Amino acid sequence: MTEQKQALFTIFGATGDLAKRKLYPSLFRLFKKGELADNFAVIGTARRPWTNEYYREVVLESIKDLMNSKTEAENFASHFYYQSHDVSDSSHYVNLKDLGEKLRKQYKTAGNQVFFLAMAPQFFGTIAEHLKSENILTGEGFERIVIEKPFGTSYDTAKSLNDSLVKVFSEEQIFRIDHYLGKEMIQNIFAIRFGNLIFDNLWNRDFIDNIQITFAERLGVEERGGYYDHSGALRDMVQNHTLQLLSLLAMDKPATFTKDAIRAEKIKVFEQLHNPTDDELKKFFIRGQYHSGTIEGKKDISYRSEPNVDPESTTETYASGAFFVDSDRFRGVPFFFRTGKRLTQKGTMVNVVFKQTDSIFGHSLQPNVLTIYIQPNEGFSLSINGKEVGEKFSIAPISFDYETDATATGASPEPYEKLIFDVLNNDSTNYSHWHEVRASWQLIDRIEKLWAENGAPLYEYKSGSMGPTASDDLLADYGAEWVWKPEPKN
Repeated sequence: MTEQKQALFTIFGATGDLAKRKLYPSLFRLFKKGELADNFAVIGTARRPWTNEYYREVVLESIKDLMNSKTEAENFASHFYYQSHDVSDSSHYVNLKDLGEKLRKQYKTAGNQVFFLAMAPQFFGTIAEHLKSENILTGEGFERIVIEKPFGTSYDTAKSLNDSLVKVFSEEQIFRIDHYLGKEMIQNIFAIRFGNLIFDNLWNRDFIDNIQITFAERLGVEERGGYYDHSGALRDMVQNHTLQLLSLLAMDKPATFTKDAIRAEKIKVFEQLHNPTDDELKKFFIRGQYHSGTIEGKKDISYRSEPNVDPESTTETYASGAFFVDSDRFRGVPFFFRTGKRLTQKGTMVNVVFKQTDSIFGHSLQPNVLTIYIQPNEGFSLSINGKEVGEKFSIAPISFDYETDATATGASPEPYEKLIFDVLNNDSTNYSHWHEVRASWQLIDRIEKLWAENGAPLYEYKSGSMGPTASDDLLADYGAEWVWKPEPKN
């Protein structure tokens, strides 16, 4: 029988897009599964002067595609309460405290509280300080704070942000969310790596030639031009998603499958990230910016022509490069990555390229490749060499494929559903620790500084391609090539 969770959720930024698209549907999925039932309530706060009734209508609209019955949906929405709130006004926290005390008693939440900060990072510290100073934190049950990326825009800003949070919450109470870590196939990396002797024994520099991480997006910056022009691909996708995924691929086997043991091994990876020399920085990391192109008869405009983008912008829409981990397991093995907008095809995947075996057949063999598909497809494939059917002895790659449709059938939880479930169960395995954030920013800052000073070329690439050829050249320097080469659709 499912154990029902007891908690009062307070969502700062409750009228925003994230809350409506991700948080409310994810809470509803947990409700439908019985993880949340009678003993939970949600306070939504934002500046808008909404009523409880209107707020519940918004919640119902956000879950309309998930409801089995109107009665079930209305029962769920009845747990939601709205409080108009200015996060900088101390007096407003008095009303928030009063409402919270009332709901904790009404719904018997055992004093457990989860604060979800779905708003701009500059408010995180202010909110945390007021939660403490206005005695909203009671210490009666568990009290956890969930914060969205971006966690700073540099090491200095991240440290300042973290310092403001740890004045109020301990590291164990802080959950820095990265929704990619909630995806089913990223979590499957643990099973693939540590649940199969074949990979457990081969997952090291003696057998792996290189590992490739791809985050490809078909769309451009769309309506996010104003935000993106101050961020770029490196901050938006590499500092968080790419390096977090790398840590799962590079970590040593944890002693146990527990959050503490896994986190300890992840932190080691971040601490062992190779610190490049200035010359290596220029060699290892490549930036690009899309210009116009035609895909399937549709002409795409260049990045600099996008709304709210500086016409002379040098912000990168593409970043690729090679990270190295100075550990006994992976020293010298390149972890290639690429991420960009307006690429040939949408896709997130990992390709683990094993070293080639000596051939006795008079010709070279294709390397074995394990591919982990993260999105839009979920699954994995293993490429091996086998004999082609026929009289002649000819060898060709054979692929063993597994693709799951768990997401389509509803068996696989949505990332935010999984991550909220983890918060309720005090499982921070799929969240970022401050030590990880600190180490990642220290390296990313050096790359950002080089690029800001135009110390490395800004390559143009055509919309619909897979990025600048300089990215291919980097892999060629290591005798490698990108495994995934989708054909452009002109």
